[in-house]
Amino acid sequence: MKNIAYLLFITLLFIGCSKKPKVEIDTEQKTMNELKQELQHIKLTCESDTSGSKKKNAKILFDELPRTYLSRSGFDKLPNWDDENYISALNSFVNSCKTSKTRKMYKKLCKKAKKAQNAKQFLQNEFAPYEINTRDGRQKGLLTGYYEPHLKGSLEKKGKYKYPIYETPKDLITVDLGSVYPQLKNLRLRGRLEGNKLVPYYTRKETKSRHVKANVICYTDSKIDRFFLEIQGSGRVTLDNGETIFIGYDNQNGHRYRAIGRYLVKKKALKLEEVSLQTIRAWLEKNPKKMDEVLNYNKSVVYFKRREQPATGSLGVKLTPKRSIAVDRRYIPLGSMLYLNAELKKRESISKVVLAQDTGGAIKGSIRADLFLGYGKNAMEVAGELKAPLQLWLLLPKEAKVKNI
Repeated sequence: MKNIAYLLFITLLFIGCSKKPKVEIDTEQKTMNELKQELQHIKLTCESDTSGSKKKNAKILFDELPRTYLSRSGFDKLPNWDDENYISALNSFVNSCKTSKTRKMYKKLCKKAKKAQNAKQFLQNEFAPYEINTRDGRQKGLLTGYYEPHLKGSLEKKGKYKYPIYETPKDLITVDLGSVYPQLKNLRLRGRLEGNKLVPYYTRKETKSRHVKANVICYTDSKIDRFFLEIQGSGRVTLDNGETIFIGYDNQNGHRYRAIGRYLVKKKALKLEEVSLQTIRAWLEKNPKKMDEVLNYNKSVVYFKRREQPATGSLGVKLTPKRSIAVDRRYIPLGSMLYLNAELKKRESISKVVLAQDTGGAIKGSIRADLFLGYGKNAMEVAGELKAPLQLWLLLPKEAKVKNI
């Protein structure tokens, strides 16, 4: 019993979410049931801070999606469905079918999609949309955007090239909790050994003053660019010898992601409505003496590996601009096809078929997505400002069996 309680306690310390729940843990005084309740509380606070109407008939409809509350819908209920580029949507699905996870979810449909003569007809005849709700019945969440940044670097530490981009440290230990406790599927524990004890891995601040047992992929000339590379998850680096290399997410130090924009608002350096990638960068550049304080607020550190192609998501497939999204895979399986509708400013909207092909430390909750916008300055500008109310529908095979409820 003590071992289980300790494991849950450590889990609470390591997993976290994009919001900081007000939870205090005392393993000496709390019972096992209380610890489980604390864990459940943290999971619930990871749901997006949503607004809008609630839908009472949303339920757990599929055994394969034990945390995802869904309600039946129809293509006639999808906003702007008639404006979709069906051929592009179907091609994106076929591309995702190159991965085993998409093939496992859609089975025969992956083969049939290649032979489809009418894309719209195929989508409507073979798939059924289910609207995703939060556990308490909310129908709206949050859409943000990300992009593939471009950095300058060198394979050697010299001159202005002094900020290392690390591979996964050799002493970082990752434990798949789902292999021990099925109810903790998709949760991982990360740390390092200190004697015979597993302790939290070095934070961002600690990494600066300690020798990290990791290979360096390259050195970049900007601490800010390196930080935003971690947020985006992948990027390309043009080296001082003219070569361009691609790098992508490989691992993380186990500490919960914390948004520095929130910290700047708390410190009254920025107003909430002002926060964007652009305003954060501008503030950091104007306040170099306070840069480390702000960056260290996010204790999470991302580690990378070299890749053979541009931006590749957690699914292992090259990301497609405006079709690939990052999701919380506790609720939305990697490889799944969805329809999203996001209400932008100036009465515009984004409505389209997308593929769940990536994950991210800040992407927590059932109605939460990060839309990949591609490479280049324009993609960066759009991604940096994108923050919109979101609706999501999961597109499943019509033959998918609903639970007897």
